[in-house]
Amino acid sequence: MNLEAVRKKTNKKLADLELARAQCRQEATASRKANEQIESIQEAQQLTQQVAQGIQQRAHDQIAGVVTRSLTAVFDEPYTFQIHFDRKRERTEARLVFEKDGLEVDPMTAAGGGVVDVAAFALRLSCLMLSKPPLRRILILDEPFKYVSERRGYRERVRQLLESLAEEMGIQILMVTHIEALQTGDIVELS
Repeated sequence: MNLEAVRKKTNKKLADLELARAQCRQEATASRKANEQIESIQEAQQLTQQVAQGIQQRAHDQIAGVVTRSLTAVFDEPYTFQIHFDRKRERTEARLVFEKDGLEVDPMTAAGGGVVDVAAFALRLSCLMLSKPPLRRILILDEPFKYVSERRGYRERVRQLLESLAEEMGIQILMVTHIEALQTGDIVELS
């Protein structure tokens, strides 16, 4: 091989080496930028999760507070109401739980439908109060407390609860019921 051929070959290899170094620098820069972007995305994800947890906690406090307050106002040995947020299939699911003496209980088997009636009403009220934009504050209910027992004055307590919540929260309640103990406010009787 002559000297000119060796020089061309060497220059070609040097050019290839310089091109490879330039590509390596570009890929290192791209890798650094990608890592910075990953870190930024992870930080944003953590912030989003923290905000979501804060919102969940505030919603829980407001909803569980109204439901527990309603149960406490009506029943002698009331349940507390909790919302457990469980992460399943990359989504957050809310599990509604009744607790008594620190244990989860099924209100249908443990106490009957009256507890569920009061809790269902309180959940509707909570949803109305949390809605954005605010909705007209009216609840229209059809026999909402039909399983609440007459014994121990539970129905009277429900009526008092309705009156106090309506006044305190500025809501109007339109209720269809045949239970006289629940009638309050302007009463319209249909024959």
